[in-house]
Amino acid sequence: MQKQHIVMCNELIDKLRIEKKLSKKEYLFLIKNREECKEYLFKNSSEVRKEVYGNDIYIRGLIEFTNYCKNDCLYCGIRRSNKNAQRYRLTKEDILLCAKQGYELGFRTFVLQGGEDPFYSDEILINIIKEIKLNYPDCAITLSIGERSFDSYKRFKKAGADRYLLRHETADKYHYQKLHPKEMSYENRIKCLENLKKLGYQVGAGFMVGSPYQTEENLVKELVFLENLKPHMVGIGPFIPHKDTPFKDEKAGTVEITLFMLGLIRLILPNVLLPATTALGTIDPLGREKGIKAGANVLMPNLSPVNVRKKYMLYDNKICTGDEAAQCIECLKKRIDSTGCKIVTSRGDYKGEKSNE
Repeated sequence: MQKQHIVMCNELIDKLRIEKKLSKKEYLFLIKNREECKEYLFKNSSEVRKEVYGNDIYIRGLIEFTNYCKNDCLYCGIRRSNKNAQRYRLTKEDILLCAKQGYELGFRTFVLQGGEDPFYSDEILINIIKEIKLNYPDCAITLSIGERSFDSYKRFKKAGADRYLLRHETADKYHYQKLHPKEMSYENRIKCLENLKKLGYQVGAGFMVGSPYQTEENLVKELVFLENLKPHMVGIGPFIPHKDTPFKDEKAGTVEITLFMLGLIRLILPNVLLPATTALGTIDPLGREKGIKAGANVLMPNLSPVNVRKKYMLYDNKICTGDEAAQCIECLKKRIDSTGCKIVTSRGDYKGEKSNE
């Protein structure tokens, strides 16, 4: 029976590589039999990554500029109800200094990430985006600041923002409602992603693997959702509980299923920019290397000031010092060399069609 399963799995992986989509039933079969077929999947997903991007691994300089958030997501350590969080906001000068240091270290993409903090008005953010672009015209700017209006997204784009990362967290409306407070809506999250695509951003979506109440059927929905959305980036990582949230006692997601989903996503979206996330490196010291071998091609080392890194704690035990820090770029290069890939200094743009779908 096991041998028959392996043959079926391999046939489905071949089909996915060619057609870039499967039926829900076929995805479910692969996920349920992932132990038997993961080796063949990773062989194919790493080959596809190599066909599109060679052995190049792109680095993004992550600037976590605020951990204030108006939202109260049940899984997140910086949710507004967490009274134990040590809050901070970076000034424009702080952010520009991070970008300056990052540029000198070789970064050509900066990711401005923060909680949904109303303190940072459109005007403040536009001013920061313009200044970074003025200082470093050869760099790309990615925003990861949550749900905003169509007009705000349009203004950020006009100011010089190139990419926008908005993780949808789950493609199932009922699952979404179990992870978020009542005032947040699944429909609005999806609308934001559609707006970003209309405006011509390189758009990033993403979800948590192994979040509370997630089923294998939910994972299938994620794959179908990504087939249809066709984002330029997909950020996925294992769910890791945080001690000051309602999900503090929930089980964490696993490296194994996260890697398997990375491999499937690479075959569905061959051109996608696919990070090996910090969360993956948190639950396994070699998590990011394994992510790259499964088809990932992006790393996001931390450029935030050292004194705030431990305060941007979305989940417990987040790695905040060492190789994930941008200053240790040489250590990171050595680690990536061990995978047969190499870190490159470039904007690392998406290598697919850039139409405003």
